[in-house]
Amino acid sequence: MTTTATTRIAARLVDATKIYGEGTAAVTALDGVDLAFEGARFTAIMGPSGSGKSTLLHCVAGLDVLTSGEAYLGDTALGSLSDRALTLLRRERVGFVFQAFNLIPTLTAAENILLPLLIARRAPDRAWFDHIVDTLGLGHRLDHRPAELSGGERQRVAAARALVTRPEIVFADEPSGNLDSRSGAELLGFLRRAVDDFGQTIVMVTHDPAAAAYADRVVFLDDGRVVDELEGPTAERILDRMKSLGG
Repeated sequence: MTTTATTRIAARLVDATKIYGEGTAAVTALDGVDLAFEGARFTAIMGPSGSGKSTLLHCVAGLDVLTSGEAYLGDTALGSLSDRALTLLRRERVGFVFQAFNLIPTLTAAENILLPLLIARRAPDRAWFDHIVDTLGLGHRLDHRPAELSGGERQRVAAARALVTRPEIVFADEPSGNLDSRSGAELLGFLRRAVDDFGQTIVMVTHDPAAAAYADRVVFLDDGRVVDELEGPTAERILDRMKSLGG
C-alpha cells in the first residue's frame, strides 16, 4: 500500500503470525501478514471460511496475542504491554461492534451506550452523545432495555457505545450478520457516515459483498495471508474477486 508522509496509520500488523495448537495439531491462522490501516478510512476484511479474518481482527485489536510478529495501535506495540495496560488501551482507544451486540440486559439503551465511559470514570460529552443518538435515530428509545428493542435498534445501540468514547479506531466483526437487510443497511450507512462525517477509522470483518461495498478498501485473505486488495469496491467487483479465491 502506498502512503504519503501525511498519512496517519491507525493500526498495523508486521510479519504477524498466529498458530493455534502444537505439533501435528498446529493450525496457522495468520501466516506472516503485513498490513496497515489508514486513519479516517473504512476497511473491510474478507475471505473464505477459515481464511483468518476474525483472527486478524482479534490480534490487531489486542483481543488475542500473536505467536510472532507485532501488532500496533498507532505507534504502540501491543506485544510490549502488560495485561492491565492492554485492557486500558482497549478501553480508552478502541471501540468494538460485535455480531452478538453484547448489551447488558438490565441497563437501558442510554446506560449501555454510556457504559464504557462509566467504567473509565470519564464524564460524557453530552453534545457528542446527543449527536450520535440523533444520527442513529435512538432518541425515543433511550429508556428502553435491550429486550424491548428490535435487533436493528440493539445493534445501533452497540454502534453508539463503540463511538461514544471517540476511539481512535472501531473494530466490527460481522456487525450486520444478525440483522435483516433494512436494519443492516441502516447500520452500515451509519458506519460509513462515521468515517465521512466524524473522521472515524473502521475495520470490519464481513462475508457479505454488499456490506463490504460500504468500505473504502477491501482486503482479501486466504489461508492466513493477504492475497488481494480492492480500492473503491462495489458488490459486483467484490464478488468477482471472491470467486477467484474460491470464497
